[in-house]
Amino acid sequence: MFEWLEYGFMIRALAATSVLSFSIAPVGAFLVLRRLSLAGEAMAHAIVPGIVIGFVVAGLSVTSMIVGGLGAGITVAVLTSLLARFTIIREDASLASLYLIALALGIFILSASGSAVPLKSFLFGSILGIDDETLYLIGATATITLVSFALILRPLITNTIDPVFHESQSKRPGLVVQWFMFLVVLNLLGAFKALGTLMAVGLMILPATAARYWVSTLTGYLILTFVFAIASCWLGLIISYYAPDVPSGPAIVLVSGGFFFASLLLAPQGFGSLNRRTTSSRGSVSSPTPFTTRPNPALEEKTQ
Repeated sequence: MFEWLEYGFMIRALAATSVLSFSIAPVGAFLVLRRLSLAGEAMAHAIVPGIVIGFVVAGLSVTSMIVGGLGAGITVAVLTSLLARFTIIREDASLASLYLIALALGIFILSASGSAVPLKSFLFGSILGIDDETLYLIGATATITLVSFALILRPLITNTIDPVFHESQSKRPGLVVQWFMFLVVLNLLGAFKALGTLMAVGLMILPATAARYWVSTLTGYLILTFVFAIASCWLGLIISYYAPDVPSGPAIVLVSGGFFFASLLLAPQGFGSLNRRTTSSRGSVSSPTPFTTRPNPALEEKTQ
C-alpha cells in the first residue's frame, strides 16, 4: 500500500511540496482576504515571457529562468501601478491588459525559438523530476516568505482590514503591499518547475478559498489553508503515482478543487449554512461570521 515511499523521486516530491505548502499557503490566504485572487492568476501568466527568455538565453538553468520570471513579474506589477496612477484605466484593467500581452509575448518567443517541447514541463509542472537546484529554490522561497511574514504580518493585517487607518499610521503604507506582491511573484516562481506557472496559482488559491468556509479567525484560517495545501499535494502525488497517465500538477490542483467543493457543500459558512441563515422577523438576513479581531485602542481613541 505504501510502496511509493520506496522511490526516491516520490520522497523528493513529497518533501518539496511540503515545504512549498508552508510558503504558498499564507500568500494565498491573504490574496483571498484582499480580494486579489485573479491578480494571482494574472501574475502567473505575466512571468511566462521572463521564464521563456531565461530558458532561450541560458537553457535549462533554474537560476536564469528565476531571474527572467522575477524581472517580468516586477515589470508588469510596476507598469500596472503606473498606468492606474497616471491614466484613466483602473488597476484591474491595466493588469488584465498587461498580463495578456505578456502571455502572448511568451508564447511568441517560445514558438520562434523552436524550444517548445523541453519547456512544457516548466509551464505545466514536472514535480516527479525535480533536481537539487529546484529543491534549493523552494527552500529559499519558503525561508524568505516565512521571515517576511514574521516582519510584515501585523501591518499587512491592518492594511487588509482597515487600509485607511494603516495609511494614517504608516510613513510608507504602500511598502507592505509592494512587498506582499513581491512574495506572490516569488512563490509563483518557486512553484513553477514543480507545478508549472499555469498550475501553481491553483495551489495558491484553492486551499485558501476552501479554508475560508470553515473558520472565522485568522490564525485558524492560515493553519487550515496550510493543511488543505499539503493534503492536496500528497494526495495528488499518490494519485499520479497509481495513475501514471495523470500529470502530477493537474492532479494536485484537482484535489484542491475537491476540497473546495466539499467545503462549499459541508462547511459552516458554505451552502450548509443556508438553512441557518434564516430571515428574521423584520426581514433581515444574517451575514456570515467575519474574522474576529482584537480591539485597537489607538483606533478607538482616535474615533472618540
